Order: sequence, then C-alpha cells, then structure tokens
Amino acid sequence: MKDFSQYSDTDLILKYKETDDNTIVGHLFEKYTHLVFGVCMKYLQDEDEAKDALMQIFEKLLVDLKKHEITQFKGWLHMVAKNHCLMQLRSDKALQGKQQELKKDFKSVVESGYELHLNSVQEKEQQLTQLEEAIKKLNEEQKLCIDLFYLKEKSYQEIVELTGFSLNSVKSNIQNGKRNIKIHITGKA
Repeated sequence: MKDFSQYSDTDLILKYKETDDNTIVGHLFEKYTHLVFGVCMKYLQDEDEAKDALMQIFEKLLVDLKKHEITQFKGWLHMVAKNHCLMQLRSDKALQGKQQELKKDFKSVVESGYELHLNSVQEKEQQLTQLEEAIKKLNEEQKLCIDLFYLKEKSYQEIVELTGFSLNSVKSNIQNGKRNIKIHITGKA
C-alpha cells in the first residue's frame, strides 16, 4: 500500500487504524498541509506560530484518527485546525492574564507588610530567599501547582493533565498556596 493516491481519505484512515502505519498519516499530512497552514495563518496571523501549530495538529492526528469515526476527513481536519488555533489564542490570552495576576500578586505580597523601598541588592536577595523558603514550606500538591502555574506558565487544564488532580483541586492548591506564601512572608516581615 505504498501508492496512497489511489485510496480515499476514509480508506486511508481505516488502514491506519488497522496497521498503525505512520506513513499513511504522513501522506494525509502532505495532501492537506496547505489547508491546515492556511487555517492556522488565518487565525494566528504569524508564520512561525502557524508552522508550529501545523506540526502540533498533525502530531495530534496520530492519536485522534484512532479515536474518532471520521467520514469527511477534509472538513473534520479543518475544524480540528480551527479549534486548535482558537484554543491557542485563548491560552495566549490566559497566559497574559496570569502574568498580570502574578505581577499584581507579587506586588501585593511585597507591599502587604514589606517596605517596597528596596535600598540594596542584599534586601532584594533576602526577599527572594524568603519567597523561596515560603514555597518550600508548601505541601507537595500546592508546591507542584504553584510551580506549574506561575513558573512553567501552564493552564489549569494542562496542570490537570500533567498531575492527574481534579480541576477544583488544582484551583484550590494554587489559591491555598498563594495564601500560605503570603502568610509566611508577611509573618517574617
């Protein structure tokens, strides 16, 4: 089955499900690259981001083609590409929001019980050390969620997938972790 052009998309998908032959998905990739790239450019409006999204979408196909019953591959692929781009745009907005929240939270932590006037490098280092100590004192779940959310900039959903925690548990760990950090830092001030 090396001459894929004689088969319909549906036949190729069925054959891929049977054989797990990635070259079949590679053929579909080549056939529809222009379509997916066009959708990605329309939504992301950046060539490099569109290329990255294109690769992520086709990597996703290796899994999704096995899970879904697809009768109109081209239309289905268009929707997959569109949804991927919309999720990426939402994620980018969420990341910007998280960065703003982190700046605001850090400022409020520093201002609540601290003098914001840092006169020396030594004072700055002392405050960063206190922040590190506060994070170390968190329980493992809080520490992991705080690290993934603020330092690794993961979304709630990504943290759920990485840790296996429920969404409510992730939110609770982040909220409680922030509160415990504030308590630890302001208690030392």
